[in-house]
Amino acid sequence: MTKILIILIFALCVESVGVVFLSKGLKQIGEVQSISAREIGRIIAKGAANPSVLLGVALEAVFFGVLLYLLSQRDVSLIWPLTALGFLVTAFAAKFILKEEVSAVRWAGILLIVIGASLVSYSEKAKSKPPVPATSQSETGVK
Repeated sequence: MTKILIILIFALCVESVGVVFLSKGLKQIGEVQSISAREIGRIIAKGAANPSVLLGVALEAVFFGVLLYLLSQRDVSLIWPLTALGFLVTAFAAKFILKEEVSAVRWAGILLIVIGASLVSYSEKAKSKPPVPATSQSETGVK
């Protein structure tokens, strides 16, 4: 379980930095002025040429690859809720990289999410182990 948590924490850090770069790049591009094919094309073209957006997308792709690995190793009911810990990492990244103000109410909400993720993690430890099958006498060599 420790190996999975270390990999997950790495992935969440990558994802959080990716989200921060996506946000930074999208703010550089500017707001969508209208919902039209021309405006959507403009946003896509600017996004495809913006280094922050491209780096953010690349980091999100790395996160997704690691998530696929984690889901292949453990139950989705364990891994997916633990990805909620990314809210904590992302809040710190937004505060220190983007210089966003994170209110006490947001920190309280994030704390509740972390508590929930901790309960999910604890449930994995508390999960009952399947019984070890008894060996037959012929397998042990005892008669």
